[in-house]
Amino acid sequence: MDIAGSGSQAKLDPVKLLALADHRDPSVAMSGQVGSQVKMAVGKSWLIANVRTMKAGDDGSVIAAIDFLGEGSRDQNGGMSGFRRGVTRYPIPGAEVHPVTTDDLRQVFAASDSAHVEIGTVYPTEDIRGALYIDPMLSKHFAILGSTGTGKSTSVALILHRISNYSPEGHIVMIDPHGEYSAAFKGCGELFNVDNLQLPYWLLNFEEHCEVLLTTDGAERNRDADILAKCLLAARTKNKFSEQFGKVTVDSPIPYLLTDLNSILVAEMGKLDRAGDTTPYQRLKTKLDELKADPRYTFMFSGMNITDSMGSFIAKLFRMPANGKPISIVDVSGVPSDITSVVVSVLARMVFDYAIWSRTEAQRPILLVCEEAHRYVPKDENNGVQAVRKILERIAKEGRKYGVSLGLITQRPSDLAEGVLSQCGTIISMRLNNDRDQACVRAAMPEGARGFLDAIPALRNRECIVCGEGVAIPIRVRFDDLEPEKRPASSDPSFANLWRETGGEAEIITRTVKRWRGHGR
Repeated sequence: MDIAGSGSQAKLDPVKLLALADHRDPSVAMSGQVGSQVKMAVGKSWLIANVRTMKAGDDGSVIAAIDFLGEGSRDQNGGMSGFRRGVTRYPIPGAEVHPVTTDDLRQVFAASDSAHVEIGTVYPTEDIRGALYIDPMLSKHFAILGSTGTGKSTSVALILHRISNYSPEGHIVMIDPHGEYSAAFKGCGELFNVDNLQLPYWLLNFEEHCEVLLTTDGAERNRDADILAKCLLAARTKNKFSEQFGKVTVDSPIPYLLTDLNSILVAEMGKLDRAGDTTPYQRLKTKLDELKADPRYTFMFSGMNITDSMGSFIAKLFRMPANGKPISIVDVSGVPSDITSVVVSVLARMVFDYAIWSRTEAQRPILLVCEEAHRYVPKDENNGVQAVRKILERIAKEGRKYGVSLGLITQRPSDLAEGVLSQCGTIISMRLNNDRDQACVRAAMPEGARGFLDAIPALRNRECIVCGEGVAIPIRVRFDDLEPEKRPASSDPSFANLWRETGGEAEIITRTVKRWRGHGR
C-alpha cells in the first residue's frame, strides 16, 4: 500500500493468516506475524521484509508496518538464492506479499565462507544456525546487553568459548569484576587475581598516579599534582636504565623505587629556598606510606615489583604465545574498590599502548572484554573515574586502526556513555526490562533492525537479538546450551530450597570470618 525507504505498509488477509498458522513449516506458520518475515517479487528477485507492527484496517484487513531487509535472486520454481543485505529495487503499491518458507530463510541466514562461529538457532526455525562473523564483529567492537538474570554471563562465556575454539592462538583479556568467569575458563584460559597478578606500580602513568596518590580536589589538587610530577620524574630518571632510553617523561613506564620517591619528597620538603607550607608534601608522603603499609595493595605496591618485569608481564597477560590458552581472566573482585578503576585503566592502556608501539611488528590483534562496563564509562562525566574513561573511549574510537577490539557487557546501557555504545558495530541485546535501557538500544541500533526492537521486552532467557556488522541481517537467536563445566559461577540461589536446610552454621560463620579478616587467605 505505502512504500518508503525505511518502513512501508502492507495489507494482509486475516483469513489467509489464520489458515497459515497450522502450516507444518514453522517459518510459514509464523510468516506475517510481528517479528517474522514476508517476501515480495520485484522483477527477477525476491525482496525480504520484516514485520514490525500490525493493526486492524477499516475493511477487516490487517495493516502491517514492514521494514525491508534485503533481496535474493528468484529462480523459475520460485526459490531464492544469493541473498544480500540492502535493497536496489523497491516494489510498487499493489505488489503481492507472500509467506516466507524455511528454505528461503536458510538462504537468508546461511553463513558465507568467511570466518564465523555458530551461537544458536534462528527464531522461529528449528534447525537454521545463527552465525557471528568474527572479523567484522571484532574489528568494529561489540556490546552485549541484558538485564540481570537473562543469561548474559553464560552467553558471554558461550561466545568467547566458540571464538577461542576457532582461534586457539588468540589474545583475549577479560576484566571480571565479580570473579564469576574463572570457573568457565579453567581449561582454556589463564586466571589472574590479586594473588598472582603482580601489577607493578611503576607501570602507572602520571594521571593514574594522581588518582591513587592525590586526596584533594580543586586548586589544591593542581598544586599537589605539580609536586608529584616533579618528584616522580626525578625518581624515574634516578634509575640506571633510564639513560639508555634517552628522553624520560613522567609517563614513561620505567621502574623506580618507592623509597626513592619518598626520599625525593622529603628532600624537596626540606629545601630552604621553597616558599610556602609543607602540607602538600606531607599529604603525598602520608598517602605513600599508607599504600606501602596496607596489605590490600601488596599486589601492586610491593617491594617485589621493582625488577623490570614489563616484557614478561605483557607476555603473560596478553597470552603471547597463547599455548592453546587464548583468554586471560583478570578477576578484580579482590582489588580494593578505591583503586579498581585505576587497575582497569592500566590494563586497558597497556593493551592500547602495546598495539600502538608494536605497529612495525607482525600484528597481534587483542580483544579487551569489559564486564559491567557502565562502571568504567559512566554517562555522568563528573563521576571521578577519569583515566579509565578516557582510555576506553579512545579504544572505542581508534582501536580498530591498531588492531584492538573492545567488547562491552552491561545490564544498564542507559548508564553507559553514549559515545562508546554508538561505536559498537555489533549489538547483541538480550531482554531489557527498563524503558530507558530499551530507548538507549533503539538509538544505537541501525534503522533496518528497529522492527526487532519491539521484541526486546518479550525475549525469553538465553534469547537475543543480534544486529550490526557481525551478522548478515538482524536476527533473533536462541543460544545453544553450554556444557556445565564451561558456565560461569553466576547461577541464582534457590531461596525456596536453601531455606529448608540447616546445620553447621557456627562453623560456616567461623570460617567465613577468618577469610573475611584475612582477605581470602
